[in-house]
Amino acid sequence: MNSVLVMHGPNLDRLGSREPEIYGHTTLAAITATLDGIAGSLGLTLEHFQSNAEHELVDRVHRAADDGVGWVLINPAAFTHTSVALRDAFSASALRFVEIHLSNPDSREAFRKTNLFSDLASGRICGLGALGYELGLRAIAGLIETSAADA
Repeated sequence: MNSVLVMHGPNLDRLGSREPEIYGHTTLAAITATLDGIAGSLGLTLEHFQSNAEHELVDRVHRAADDGVGWVLINPAAFTHTSVALRDAFSASALRFVEIHLSNPDSREAFRKTNLFSDLASGRICGLGALGYELGLRAIAGLIETSAADA
């Protein structure tokens, strides 16, 4: 299926003004517009969801699985390091996903080196700023194409 849910975790609604020296100046609205602009050329339909609340992200993963969403492009943000509940939602749903991070967590504070999602992810893109979202979406398109060719 060519539907992709783009999920953004806590504080990503503050992009553009939140610590731009770490996260850049690009807003979430600009990232959304860029992804929407390239989705059609990749044959993908997108839905976007951002929440600062863990339970809302968990509920959205459940709904995505129930609705037959093909892939998720997720920046779990701080929940990368803390949310067993969100990890369990992905594990239980068997949703395929690509994980992205604007910064490189491995080059930051020690607590950011803990990642509860990477072993479940189909791929992971870190440290490339807003470009990571586009690369993640293109990777998903390629994985869908490869999967269809193998079928």
